[in-house]
Amino acid sequence: MVSPLGRDALRELLALGVLTGVAGIAIGSLAGFGPGYVIKALAIYASGAVLVWRGLPKAHPHPRFGPANRVTLLRLAASSLLAGVVGEPLGQPDTIAWVIVAAATVTAVLDAADGPLARRSGMASDFGARFDMETDAWLTLVLCGLIVQFDKAGAWVLAAGLMRYVFVAAARLWPWLSGTLPPSLRRKAVCVAQITTLIVCLGPIVPHALSSALAAASLLVLAWSFAVDVRTLAKTRAHLLESST
Repeated sequence: MVSPLGRDALRELLALGVLTGVAGIAIGSLAGFGPGYVIKALAIYASGAVLVWRGLPKAHPHPRFGPANRVTLLRLAASSLLAGVVGEPLGQPDTIAWVIVAAATVTAVLDAADGPLARRSGMASDFGARFDMETDAWLTLVLCGLIVQFDKAGAWVLAAGLMRYVFVAAARLWPWLSGTLPPSLRRKAVCVAQITTLIVCLGPIVPHALSSALAAASLLVLAWSFAVDVRTLAKTRAHLLESST
């Protein structure tokens, strides 16, 4: 039997899925993309929706999906539509790039809404925080893929989008990397700066040399931020080992 939370979440997931499909058809028609565009966007959204559905019961103690998660889900849907562009023919690259910049900017700005919404509604949860973080990570990877497609930087820029996933994979080999990190303004600032920089790089008026330089600088800052977190987790592990001996 599906719980009240499950029913509410299912309605939200299906509604956004329909919206993603309708928007994908319209975008594909206007941009001249092939039928595979909608299929890719829906497949990506569906994969994310399955992960959301599986994660809810474990870390979301509230009876409703909540307005904050609804905003994050909208960001996931928008990111899926952006991801679908990767690999599509670019008949009017400058026009498409400007639309992507606008859509990615709105998606990024929405990131500022879900946290306050969760606190105001009294529905903050570990699930919501993780959902928000993983959506940011996915948007970063999508933007990196688009930067490569629009030839704004080399394939090396994908390292920025893959860094989060490499970190998660490494935590499976070294479980101490999955330890709890304290809240950090530095981490949030780097995330915002990273996404903002990648969006700027996609602007048609930004020359290749400048976009490459900006992407490289943001990659270095992101790598530094991850290194700080790894060092913090390593110190925590060493302290725990000392305490147990």
